[in-house]
Amino acid sequence: MIKVLTRLPRWLKTVLIVAVPIVIVVGYVGWDRFLRVYPAETFDDPDERFKYGSIGAEQDAGIPYWIFYVLPRVFSDKLPGPGGYASFGVAWEHGKELPVGFTKRRIGFDRVANNCAVCHTASYRVRHDSNPVFEPTGPNHTLDLEAFFRFLVDCAKDPRFNADTLMPEINLAADLDWIDRLAYRFLIIPITRKRLIEREQQFEWIYRHDFPEWGRGRDDAMNLTKYFMIRWPMDDSFGPTDMPSVWNLKKYRPEAGNRMNFAGDSHDAYSVIIDSALGLMGAEPKDKDDFLGHIDWLHSYLSNRQAPGYPFAVDSDRAEAGAALFASHCARCHASERTGSVVPIAEIGTDRERIHTWNERAAKEANGVVEDMGIERTGLVEEPLTGYVAQFLDGIWLRAPYLHNGSVPTLYDLLLPPEQRPTSFYRGYNLYDPVKVGYVTAGAEAEHAGTLHDTRQRANSAQGHAFADDLDDAQRWQLVEYLKTL
Repeated sequence: MIKVLTRLPRWLKTVLIVAVPIVIVVGYVGWDRFLRVYPAETFDDPDERFKYGSIGAEQDAGIPYWIFYVLPRVFSDKLPGPGGYASFGVAWEHGKELPVGFTKRRIGFDRVANNCAVCHTASYRVRHDSNPVFEPTGPNHTLDLEAFFRFLVDCAKDPRFNADTLMPEINLAADLDWIDRLAYRFLIIPITRKRLIEREQQFEWIYRHDFPEWGRGRDDAMNLTKYFMIRWPMDDSFGPTDMPSVWNLKKYRPEAGNRMNFAGDSHDAYSVIIDSALGLMGAEPKDKDDFLGHIDWLHSYLSNRQAPGYPFAVDSDRAEAGAALFASHCARCHASERTGSVVPIAEIGTDRERIHTWNERAAKEANGVVEDMGIERTGLVEEPLTGYVAQFLDGIWLRAPYLHNGSVPTLYDLLLPPEQRPTSFYRGYNLYDPVKVGYVTAGAEAEHAGTLHDTRQRANSAQGHAFADDLDDAQRWQLVEYLKTL
């Protein structure tokens, strides 16, 4: 090699002496500013890790931090209301840089992604002017996830999504060096725009005018799986459901025939956590061992974190009377060997649309996708769906609205005959109603904060679950009081 170099012309030697260090420096800078994976932030408090800890989604699904930062400023006309990202109903703790469920990690440059807590952190207010109380692993009933998805795609499709528009806003907030400024202008902004636009086809069904809005606190989970994991073409199915609570998952026992998800389409908690995390990542994990380490931690945390206790006063005498009514009217499904198992749709009589969003073939294909990644799990149930899971009722006070599709605002309303339940209400306001047990769903403030849920629209029916029709009103209030204690 040395002999070859000595035979080269002097001019070529000079070029190599100059070029090789430049190539090395450029290569290092490119790796450092675009590809270098920095350690994720660590947390001593498990609740903090759940709320803000990375699960690895920043690599493929992450949005560059400074683009994420300025989008609400540049595209305020595309937000559902004032307040930036807060207008989507994210849980946002005072003094925190990002909302709950939003993670920040440097992979070459700072990127923002999501973890499980974005959909699974509940909040409630004692008074309309009090600070919210946040409960990790509870359902985020204020989040307008559909609007957030549309916002990202609509921003990318807008001609204003370009360096000339975004860079002045970024420069107002960030002190970027000249390398990062060039990178944002010529690479990061154009690539981010392209990737967001590529998602439009997968999100096609959320733009259909013949489908009602999901509304706050709901998502169409199995259609998300179909269109993102197994990349099926859009069909005519539509089945939004409430964000579920994910506390105390060890109560589900697969060996006893328990099933996970509202329609019993998954075998166990470990599989559900893997599938949900893969959905957030949007791609096969870059580091499978690191990914499975996060899954193991989440599985342990969610298995053992208990439901929060009811924070208001309980009338003990009325609750005692309600316990007897629970035993005679509710325990057969909600406190027995049947709990956690599928109840046939003909028996429960609730809205069928969620069942029609998924089938045996989809389960087999989704299981195949995960298997091809080299990830072992029990997986999705490769059988036709026949009904809905009889729910465990721990923490039921914090899981309003009720039924799998969130079409009944309070526990009291759920105990009414179906024809007497509210036809429409606003969901997404977090002022708690300790009387009926749920959230305030009417009035100017509820209307301002929430989205209208009309039970006459497709997949929104409040029919079924008519198991307390023979109770009088005094008995309903007794049963409601007892349910507060679960």
